[in-house]
Amino acid sequence: MKPNIFVVEDDPDISRLVRHHLEAAGFSVRLFGSGNGVMAEAERHPPALFLLDIMVPGSDGLELCRRIRQASSLAMTPIIFLTAKTGEADRILGLELGGDDYIPKPFSPRELVARVKAVLRRFERPLSPTPIRIGEIEIDPGAMLLTVRGEAVTTTATEFRLLDYFARHAGRVFTRDQLLDSVWRDTSYVTPRSVDVYVRRIREKIEPDPENPRYLKTVRGAGYRFEVPK
Repeated sequence: MKPNIFVVEDDPDISRLVRHHLEAAGFSVRLFGSGNGVMAEAERHPPALFLLDIMVPGSDGLELCRRIRQASSLAMTPIIFLTAKTGEADRILGLELGGDDYIPKPFSPRELVARVKAVLRRFERPLSPTPIRIGEIEIDPGAMLLTVRGEAVTTTATEFRLLDYFARHAGRVFTRDQLLDSVWRDTSYVTPRSVDVYVRRIREKIEPDPENPRYLKTVRGAGYRFEVPK
């Protein structure tokens, strides 16, 4: 069964180019010229990955990303943004909304395929099956479920893997580069700034006060450490 990728792109030339190279790489591709109907189709036939142009008619890529991350059946699905917006602020916004990667236009088809494979490969490595509980946080890798203060909390797959890694190495300080090597695996296309974005997102989901974290601490000049509250 070929992994299915949903491509949301309103430029037909780019859509055909993307489909040709992804299908040549062994993927199945479903094209959408606008954001309309994407969610309904994804809930019927969940894809392995979304490739979203930000500027499309109907629901734009950022709004689609929000809706995907709010849908429990799709929240863990990887998302890559494909867009002409190349500024650092735009890329960070995409990551903050739950994107897993960001490819600026114009792009090399070979690089596009490599980055799709890299994002999918990130989630192939199995997690420890043993649930772990720290303070008010419970992480269940078997169910890919995060519970905070007794409530289930929706995460992306990248957020879940990063939090699981921190929790299983509580007390250790990790630099951004060490986290990229351990969690992202393929670091060719990911920057250390991405780690900061994901740490901020995790804090918003696990900390009573994200500005004064109890669990996920910043170690100035070094990186981050996950602590067990006393």
